[in-house]
Amino acid sequence: MKFHPAGKSIIRNTILIVLLVNVAAWLLSSCLIIGTVVSVASLIVLVLVLQFFRYPNRTVSLNDKNVISPADGTICVIEECEEKDYLKTTCKKVSIFMSPLNVHINWVPVPGTVSFLEHREGHFYAAFKDKSADENERTCMAIRMKDGREIMANQVAGAMARRILNFLHVGQVVSQDMEMGFIRFGSRVDLYLPLDTEIQVKLGDKVTGSQTIIGKLK
Repeated sequence: MKFHPAGKSIIRNTILIVLLVNVAAWLLSSCLIIGTVVSVASLIVLVLVLQFFRYPNRTVSLNDKNVISPADGTICVIEECEEKDYLKTTCKKVSIFMSPLNVHINWVPVPGTVSFLEHREGHFYAAFKDKSADENERTCMAIRMKDGREIMANQVAGAMARRILNFLHVGQVVSQDMEMGFIRFGSRVDLYLPLDTEIQVKLGDKVTGSQTIIGKLK
């Protein structure tokens, strides 16, 4: 199994802590049960950390008429609303909730040029709640496609997420097989799409980042 570079330091530190805790538990405790419980619990923590940062090998089908899913997770919002951070117009919004068990890599949903990128401070409400889109800490990014239209893909922190990574910069030309970023420990991604986008998913659908088609552009 490959692991994402974003988790390198966390994986290393977790392994060291697990080793130290186990050594201390077995040296300082004469009770076999206590040592066993500590070993099992620490092993579970290590496995959870490793699976969180797993790095799947995926082949992306490039198509500038498709909006591909920027994340693994569950569709939790499909609605028309005003995008207030940059586009400032009514869009179709599709939100993907990422549980701690999902792969947390974020992919570029459409090809184009990064036209806007800004980090906004905020709260850490549960990512599946509607108010998290406007009130939580987030990184807002817009991509201008070759026909001039822009879509937004916002990385939103959740109750557990405290670190949003974005690998792109304004002016960068991007394609759908590129990584947009990474969010650590539970979060969501909000897509703001043109109103004439034909949405291909429904509430509750499980989607796969870089693979599932979220919508088709006119």
